[in-house]
Amino acid sequence: MTREPFGARLAALTAARGPLCVGIDPHPGLLTSWGLPDDATGLERFALTVVEALAGTVAALKPQAAFFERHGSRGVAVLERVVAETRDGGAAVIVDAKRGDIGSTMAAYADAYAGDGSPLAGDAVTASPYLGFGSLRPLLDLAEKTGRGVFVLALTTNPEGPQVQHARAGDGRTVAQTILDAVAAENAGATPLGSVGVVVGATIGRAGGTAHSLERVNGPLLAPGIGAQGASAADLREVFGAALGDVLPSSSREVLGAGPSVAGLRSAAARTRDQVLAVLGAG
Repeated sequence: MTREPFGARLAALTAARGPLCVGIDPHPGLLTSWGLPDDATGLERFALTVVEALAGTVAALKPQAAFFERHGSRGVAVLERVVAETRDGGAAVIVDAKRGDIGSTMAAYADAYAGDGSPLAGDAVTASPYLGFGSLRPLLDLAEKTGRGVFVLALTTNPEGPQVQHARAGDGRTVAQTILDAVAAENAGATPLGSVGVVVGATIGRAGGTAHSLERVNGPLLAPGIGAQGASAADLREVFGAALGDVLPSSSREVLGAGPSVAGLRSAAARTRDQVLAVLGAG
């Protein structure tokens, strides 16, 4: 199957629908707040309600695979439905699986999350490069072949992240910068946007925009953390600076907390999207 590259599809979606990704993170606490049981049945009601509400209106949905996997095979079956129904609704689906391994194992992950015919393969998948960027080669190559995207972890907001990401390589660059440069090389010459993105936490503050070169990535910059996790749309300017136009902000609990009402979810997503547009449009 031949499809337009992910970067081009995502650019068209954000232009048409606004730059917002909504995470589908079925935390036990969120299931409870929606009046749902913490089992595969509650998971299905929760996830498919979010898809019903938002797949036709936002640029992307990002199901967090771990919250589906914790319910075993029935949970993974729900994730497969989320992938299929999000695609049917017109939004891009970014499977937040953060896979990372070496050799044949990485190739197997690539088949699962970027291979044509796999029910878990959305439009893009998140991946961890901290076994070495080259370890992602099977995934990067298959994603390019099938027109899918890969979002590579670069600058995360967990307290332990800087120990690795801000460490200096032998040439003086931070480890995070080596990842950003490697992604930029993958995207060289792509228009309007490359298909290999990076994940940079929206709550990272100045450690993102001033210490690292994000504007050369030439790919989508997935920025989780808008809303309940502590970042506002206005914080995006500080983190991303000159790269602001390539940012895909992601919000989860801020939007999901408005459920289980479909109308409530749509209203919350639209409000967050408008706050983001006010910042990105002025950038």
